[in-house]
Amino acid sequence: VQLQASGGGLVQAGGSLRLSCSASGRTFSSYVMGWFRQVAGKEREFVALINSNGDTTYYASSVKDRFTISRDNAKNTVYLQMNSLKPEDTAVYYCSASRIYSVTPNRYDYWGQGTLVTVSS
Repeated sequence: VQLQASGGGLVQAGGSLRLSCSASGRTFSSYVMGWFRQVAGKEREFVALINSNGDTTYYASSVKDRFTISRDNAKNTVYLQMNSLKPEDTAVYYCSASRIYSVTPNRYDYWGQGTLVTVSS
């Protein structure tokens, strides 16, 4: 599976962005999809995940009620809608695919290239 993330950019605090992650391959619908983020010098941090058929999601406490993960298996795409953005949300955001329902980065087999989100105060 090859993943391509897009949609990052510069936004003011309180604003919104929608990230997209397009996947190649015919097995996209069998994977759990996750979003992680990373700030330079820090470990990669779990943000959200969605199970293979899209009926179960899980969020980090820091983004719960502000971010929404969704997927369209017909389009091989997973999304992260980010609302009420805060400066501390600034990071490179990565999409990832796993066979396992997990919040741990090393349980994910495939990673996109990352897209930068910058939230100004």
